[in-house]
Amino acid sequence: MTQLKFSKSHEYLADDGTVGISRYAAEQLGDVVYVELPEPGRTFAQGEEFGVVESVKAVSSLYAPVAGTVVASNAELQEHPEYVNQDPYGKGWLLKFEIADPAQVSALLDEATYQSEVATH
Repeated sequence: MTQLKFSKSHEYLADDGTVGISRYAAEQLGDVVYVELPEPGRTFAQGEEFGVVESVKAVSSLYAPVAGTVVASNAELQEHPEYVNQDPYGKGWLLKFEIADPAQVSALLDEATYQSEVATH
């Protein structure tokens, strides 16, 4: 089973380097209508903005949960942005990252802690 870690800005990072937004964030956004993602090869610092998600309610920035290099972007989201809402941990993934500093992963929230944090909102 894939283990997920979460940033406080609601992005998740799977142990294989897959990045997306949490189900909580997807539900808060409402229906996603557009996703802007970087091309593979771009590098980002931890916390740096890497893209944008536009929904019927708002436009939200996406932030790198860890530093790394983009090795893949989910091109299917250009035609099917609704995957972010329907299956955020599956078809709705955003990027695959080559993680620059594995120590940053351990600083992210585990799933139980993240769920506890969003439950208070």
